[in-house]
Amino acid sequence: MTGRLDGKVALITGGGSGIGKASALVFAREGAKLVVVDVDADSGQATVSEIENAGGQAIFVRADVTRSAEVRAMIDRTIEVYGRLDCAFNNAGIEGNVGVPISDYDEDNWDRVIDINLKGVWLCMKYELAHMLKQGSGSIVNTASVAGLVGGTFGAAYYASKHGVVGLSKAAAIENGKSGIRVNAVCPGVIRTEMAERVINDDQDIESAIELQHPLGRLGMPEEVAETVVWLCSDAASFVTGQALAVDGGFVAQ
Repeated sequence: MTGRLDGKVALITGGGSGIGKASALVFAREGAKLVVVDVDADSGQATVSEIENAGGQAIFVRADVTRSAEVRAMIDRTIEVYGRLDCAFNNAGIEGNVGVPISDYDEDNWDRVIDINLKGVWLCMKYELAHMLKQGSGSIVNTASVAGLVGGTFGAAYYASKHGVVGLSKAAAIENGKSGIRVNAVCPGVIRTEMAERVINDDQDIESAIELQHPLGRLGMPEEVAETVVWLCSDAASFVTGQALAVDGGFVAQ
């Protein structure tokens, strides 16, 4: 451990897989005590076990981020166990219908994507901020996407939700800056996660086309996003707030 987050308490939603899991492991490596949250209890508990086996400290809380009572209980459990909340990474999200035009997009799928990707981030911040305001400190990072910075044909609900996360993060940063709380968003390019694998579907032509969209010529790795999130939560980023930081291999530079 290098100790950038020694003594800090960090909560991560979507912590059972992908960017969330990678981030939980890096947070723990840096000395944070973890609250791993996921709707899938098996994957979330597996992340906790991996942290504990490496000598870290973590608990698992199952929660659906679209349900206010479960989100409130998630934060209450954090305070009950650790007494405070210093860092929150609101990362849970889904892709929804992929490549479906707006005129054909299913309304139920639209509602589900917006509920998880945008409402879920708002609900998490609502209850996280209540405790951070009492402390007079805290750092929140929300997962947006390059799809929150540009448009495209991947899926209208996904773009709308991620643009919403960017705007919500900026609003929260402005509201809470004078209270000692920083709020930022990370905007990953295509990262090699379960979500990306579902889109690629073992099609080398699709993967090659996606790689060409990134000037670095490859997909990102979850750990690369995780390192950025940890930096944003650390004192090294003490004057950084209200940013939508692209972690994208140059995707939006083109």
